[in-house]
Amino acid sequence: MTADDSYNRLDDDDYPAYTMGRAAEMLGTTQGFLRAIGEARLITPLRSAGGHRRYSRYQLRIAARARELVDEGTPIEAACRIVILEDQLEEAQRINAEYRRAAESANRPDASSRRAASGPQTER
Repeated sequence: MTADDSYNRLDDDDYPAYTMGRAAEMLGTTQGFLRAIGEARLITPLRSAGGHRRYSRYQLRIAARARELVDEGTPIEAACRIVILEDQLEEAQRINAEYRRAAESANRPDASSRRAASGPQTER
């Protein structure tokens, strides 16, 4: 891996760049909280070659949302379920929007079909 490859990975939301300690520090929580949401299967951190947990930015955003809910008094298991459902809803809405755009494109006549429908073109 070149230095350029390493730098490019820093922009990857799914690259497991953060250790458990750093992730907990960034979220303002404990390592125990991260272990608990892992046990609840909200996130599954990747493991380094030495077996240490590594978290991606995407996983940290998910963990931060769970922490918000827990801080508001929601039990951790319920918070994890809520975050999973929110994530599923967001994905379903994204897919629906793609289908809607595809359907609108299919229903919209393009310029070539409009010319064909108006009959043969003659030069003047």
